[in-house]
Amino acid sequence: MELEKGYLKSIMDFNDDFVNNKDYETFKTTKYPDKKIVVLSCMDTRLTELLPKAMNLKNGDAKFIKNAGGVVMHPFGSVMRSILVCVYEFKVKEVYVVAHLNCGMSNLNTEKLVEKIVKRGIGEETIDLLSNSGINVKEWLSGFESVESSLIQTVSEVKSHPLMPKDVAAHGLIMNPETGKLQLKIDGWNNLK
Repeated sequence: MELEKGYLKSIMDFNDDFVNNKDYETFKTTKYPDKKIVVLSCMDTRLTELLPKAMNLKNGDAKFIKNAGGVVMHPFGSVMRSILVCVYEFKVKEVYVVAHLNCGMSNLNTEKLVEKIVKRGIGEETIDLLSNSGINVKEWLSGFESVESSLIQTVSEVKSHPLMPKDVAAHGLIMNPETGKLQLKIDGWNNLK
């Protein structure tokens, strides 16, 4: 069975031209976000360019963190770590958690996902071994039932983290991935203590 080659060659060819033509110069900025914000959002491809445009954010304005569902899965996981680094190292004053309608993590069927994992060659014994080691693969891969309740939970995780300073605002928004319309669900300025 021959593997599909993908886009590596075209990406590398494009990159050579990009660098040689100095196209990168239009993107020069510092590592400090100009607007002092960090945005946590879903990895959904519909949001790649739409979300920054809908929020009027340009290169250099904000730090972006993306994952499946735009959630904080664990208070001491990589997402929360990244947010805290933004606050303490990059002088971020606001955290924007942006969920979106029709999220693929909403009501994700983990049974079918595990079936796909097995079909791709990961043996059920591996899943059993992980389960015996205390990792419930289906629970770990699970999504959420409600976009809004997931958003509220994530904003709460951010705001209540023991290492989060009280003067950082954590906002919650839901975006329509078709139009870019943002709906404010949690105004973090109202929750500052």
